[in-house]
Amino acid sequence: MNFAYLILGGNIGNRLKNLELSQKLINEIVGPVISRSSVFITAPWGNTDQPDFYNQAIQINTLLSPTALLEKLLQIEAANGRIRDEKKWAERTIDIDILFYNNEVVNEPHLKIPHPHIQDRRFVLAPLAQIAGDFIHPELNKTIEQLLTECNDHSAIEILEPIP
Repeated sequence: MNFAYLILGGNIGNRLKNLELSQKLINEIVGPVISRSSVFITAPWGNTDQPDFYNQAIQINTLLSPTALLEKLLQIEAANGRIRDEKKWAERTIDIDILFYNNEVVNEPHLKIPHPHIQDRRFVLAPLAQIAGDFIHPELNKTIEQLLTECNDHSAIEILEPIP
């Protein structure tokens, strides 16, 4: 059995329902959700002229390989109304990123694990720190808590819902 940390986020439609539906589908298709962070309201990153996001980090167990996991997550995004286009950092119903897969480093053209920008994004680190604060980034050799403390992103975030 493998474990993975994922970050889910969206800023259009019923944001809370989109997070819940995505987790339901992840449970059914990918593997059980083991833990989840609070839901955070976060300012948009990159393209700031759009609504705030709801973000949540989850830990799952899965039998899938990293590539198979990515394929299933893309299917879940599509089932949840995600339309991928050329626009970077665009509004979306849901986005699901693989942050970590066990302690592995994956460097393929279509998949990078650990996610290459974890350390730069407070909207990822704050939810992840709730469920994996002591997890050590396999390339940076720092805990998630350390990365959050050192992060230069000071975007506004607030907790919408405490950890269930």
